[in-house]
Amino acid sequence: MPRLRDVKEQLGSPYLRQHADNPVDWWTWGEDAFAYAKSTDQPIFLSVGYAACHWCHVMAHESFEDPATATLLNEHFVSIKVDREERPDVDSLYMTATQLSSGHGGWPMSVFLLPDGRPFFTGTYFPPTDHANQVGFPRLVRALANAWDVQREAVVDQADELARATVREVAFVDHLVAHEGALDVAGARQRLREELLATLDAEGGFGAPQFPHPGLIDALCTRDQRHASAVTLSLEAMARRGLYDHVGGGFARYCVDARWHVPHFEKMLIDQALLARTYANAGAMFSRQDWREVAHETLTFVRNQLRVEAGYAASLDADAGGLEGSHVTWTPAQVADALSLAGRSADLERTLARWSISDEGDLEGRSVPRLGVDEPFTTPDDLRGALDALRDARARRDQPSRDDKVILEWNAQFASACLAVGGEFTQVALSLLVGLGRTHLAEGIWWRTQHRGAHATLADVAALTDAHLDAFEATADGQWLIGARALADYLVAHHWDGDVPSASHPDRGAGVFSSSDLATDLLARPKEIFDGAGPSGHATATRALARLALIDADADRLALAQRLVSVAATLISQHPRAVASLVSAAGFALEGIEIVVPGPRGALAEHVRLSVVPRSVLITGSHSPLTAGREDGVAYVCRAGACQLPARDVATLSTQLAALSD
Repeated sequence: MPRLRDVKEQLGSPYLRQHADNPVDWWTWGEDAFAYAKSTDQPIFLSVGYAACHWCHVMAHESFEDPATATLLNEHFVSIKVDREERPDVDSLYMTATQLSSGHGGWPMSVFLLPDGRPFFTGTYFPPTDHANQVGFPRLVRALANAWDVQREAVVDQADELARATVREVAFVDHLVAHEGALDVAGARQRLREELLATLDAEGGFGAPQFPHPGLIDALCTRDQRHASAVTLSLEAMARRGLYDHVGGGFARYCVDARWHVPHFEKMLIDQALLARTYANAGAMFSRQDWREVAHETLTFVRNQLRVEAGYAASLDADAGGLEGSHVTWTPAQVADALSLAGRSADLERTLARWSISDEGDLEGRSVPRLGVDEPFTTPDDLRGALDALRDARARRDQPSRDDKVILEWNAQFASACLAVGGEFTQVALSLLVGLGRTHLAEGIWWRTQHRGAHATLADVAALTDAHLDAFEATADGQWLIGARALADYLVAHHWDGDVPSASHPDRGAGVFSSSDLATDLLARPKEIFDGAGPSGHATATRALARLALIDADADRLALAQRLVSVAATLISQHPRAVASLVSAAGFALEGIEIVVPGPRGALAEHVRLSVVPRSVLITGSHSPLTAGREDGVAYVCRAGACQLPARDVATLSTQLAALSD
């Protein structure tokens, strides 16, 4: 694709559209830009960000909207703008280079490349003038342009070295020392939990800035009292303090302080999905109805605020009206005005106390609502009118912009969260999954967004496969199993590296690439092994392939999942926290449990659904070979080909499930 301004109306990314009218002559990522750079013998400036990124907006205002800075870039570089959410493979590749060369990463990411795409200088945000230990962006541009003109050989040598290191690093899993002997996945789970207990701080997080880590909380969801106490500490802190939006609903991306009081205010769909599922499952495991209410309210926020024609939008911005968090924060005077307008002035003192709104505030004299001590999560009946008044007042404020990209992975994770919560959200999930098949699949090819400009990644396909399996477990409808099989085949066809393993040849292949083989515009194909804000694509693929294999009693498919475990076994064993989601997925591949209740859904199947049995699949109906020859309405709990005695009542089944280890 050519320059942004020439295709502005065709762009599916609001982030790219925001930059189309900059004085910087931005190009879209692709062969056109690289060919132009080669023909003009100019290096490339690659800027990567996303619509809800606060510092991306700051650098845009300071530098990319500045005519003088734009003139410098236009004269000396071919500038390319990329939305990291649209092209996570591009982001991953060059973020690896950035972390290798500068020791840290973040967004906006600023990378200078040779015309063939090899990076030679990397960084993140640069101020418009020299500040503290940071060089000003215009001075940096001049220096690198001069180096290209007079020190070309040194620039190319540096690019060669960084490119080699980057290519090796993005295939990190290929260079692991092989794990000796059988993997003790139960031991890895226990080491992970002990490390988490040792590093969890007194506020239920892992240090400022406080990011939610639903995958780590999931790892601690056992019935051990130490683990349960840690889970309670974290889930209570996140749901009761500033990370959660107590007026508008939903979770912010993270908190900038150690006490979870002041969030960075953007809201991402992926966070809502993962946190809602964690709260739902923890609520079921520990019989905490308030946690299930957190999950329900989070999904309600998504349904009300992020619904677009093709699914659910990616994010809401942190800024509104040019001020970060202005739509979320309050002063006592603003609360008083809102209540007065609604005829609720008598509720002022109680309202300020419940949501901890004070004159001092948390952020430049403004308060981020958080629950007072002993306040229940659910708003008491006598304050519902006050809450409605606050919501009405917020609706009259400037609102944050919405990134309306419908990202396949994030929508699939949202569908899975809806199925975990159940009730009214079951149909929300099923309708969404049907819709994604219409909007993101065309002529046999899966796309990352509804605009079909970027191929689906491993994480997209794996998450959608997993969501189809969640739908099958929830409904016993065979269409979801058929869909999961087709998606698993697509995953292997377009992401598997090398020969495909089977039950008879389990050691074939080198795992999975994050990018599709249909995406041919990268310096190298990354392999995503470490968890980030969400589970790695490698982990989600392992989980999905293993679950499908268990449901279908398919030994060859199980060999795929087990191969993904074996190529990363050293990491799982020695550094489980770095691959926490893969530790969990490995349990399905190596210790999976089939709970089979043939025939129509009944009391036993519903009991299993509410019990949150680790590493298990629930098989009902008649579409799995494991239901053949077994009595309808009777539960069979099986592992590694061995089954317990058939359970005909909830009491017997409960005893069998309780005997399964965490």
